Amino acid sequence: MNDALRLKVADLLHDNAKLSIDTIAKMLGEAPEEIAKTIDRLEKDKVILRYSAVVNWDKLETNQVTAVIDVRVLPQREVGFDSIAKKIYRFEEVKSVSLMSGGYDLQVTVVGRDIREVSRFVSEKLATIENVTATTTHFLLKTYKSDGVIFDDTDGERRLMITP
Repeated sequence: MNDALRLKVADLLHDNAKLSIDTIAKMLGEAPEEIAKTIDRLEKDKVILRYSAVVNWDKLETNQVTAVIDVRVLPQREVGFDSIAKKIYRFEEVKSVSLMSGGYDLQVTVVGRDIREVSRFVSEKLATIENVTATTTHFLLKTYKSDGVIFDDTDGERRLMITP
């Protein structure tokens, strides 16, 4: 299968998951059947894991809080950080876990109903995992841009004043 085509299709779907097969085919100058086969292969190979929308939660009435937690751990022999990351990502509250470079090892994104719920998660579940040595919790206050999408683009609404 054409790796360049796979990359182009994945990139287009990442930017807009609502694009139809026919639209992608026209954009890339390929046959719709070839695009359908490529998408099917990307899904089977677990390159495309899910289709989703970028949502500005601040514009909806939600009772939730998001926290980013830096976690320092002692890696385990022969499995490194993977075993601990697996324990963490299995919790329902956890939205993402990433291995990081720098002062902390893992970055964990958690969503809860309020600050107390996130605090309980950190103190009762996350900090009690064997080999977790430290955590630092940062609460998300406002999102300006996510996944390449600007949330509050008031600059686009400004017009230059033209005087005669």
